[in-house]
Amino acid sequence: MSLQEKANLGASFKEYFEIVPALSEELKNEAYRIRHQVYCEDLNFESPRSNKFETDEYDTSALHLLMRSIKFDRFIGCARIIRTKTNEPHSFLPFEKICADTLDHSIINSIQLSRNKIAEVSRLAVIATFRRRKDEIKKAINISAEEFKRPINSHSRFPYIPLGLFIGTIELARLNNLDFLFMLTEKRLANHFNKLGAEIQFIGSPIEHRGIRIPSMVCIEKIIKNMRPIFHSLYQVISADINKNMTHHASIKNIRIKKETIDKTQPEIIIY
Repeated sequence: MSLQEKANLGASFKEYFEIVPALSEELKNEAYRIRHQVYCEDLNFESPRSNKFETDEYDTSALHLLMRSIKFDRFIGCARIIRTKTNEPHSFLPFEKICADTLDHSIINSIQLSRNKIAEVSRLAVIATFRRRKDEIKKAINISAEEFKRPINSHSRFPYIPLGLFIGTIELARLNNLDFLFMLTEKRLANHFNKLGAEIQFIGSPIEHRGIRIPSMVCIEKIIKNMRPIFHSLYQVISADINKNMTHHASIKNIRIKKETIDKTQPEIIIY
């Protein structure tokens, strides 16, 4: 990748992709459709559902994110952030159950985490046509070192799509006042996310969970503060996308609330 391409990474990304927070039920359904296509149909990680939506009990308290291909005008990837439940602050996140016997609690406890400030990243998925190569039919997502040397284009699969989703997840978490994110990830994928300056910290032994995964933790503030300069323009573009969509959603919501309030205060018209 040339110096000019690095400098224009954000502009190049914006030309081909958009990060969209799934704030409406319609957009959440788009994420569930992608998850079904990837996790149920492509990878057989989950059982197929008749409605073609892959959902579970964590979705009600989760934040959802989508990536849209501008060229094809379709959603091609998704991720979610599972928060602790407001009415059950001490309920376990999925990784705490799956890795119960392998977590290094001394690392986690040393940070003195508030339960409402932590969450877990999961269901990071990209549809096959933007993910698949001949040797990756049964892989959910991956990154090779060579991908960081390739120019971005409309069919760039790695690292720009998973990297874009990862940065989008970080920004969405920041905007929702979260401090730390946990995840189960492949070691190689975590190492490549570290190219951001992410400093992903392993907090337990590897486990077998749809492949070898390592429980990991990232500090949102540190990721943004230590992000390598070549990724600043990419972060700024993705942050602008998310903020724009959240502002638009809030405006529509406020208009709807005001209209409902006005309708309720209108005097009843009685025809004799």
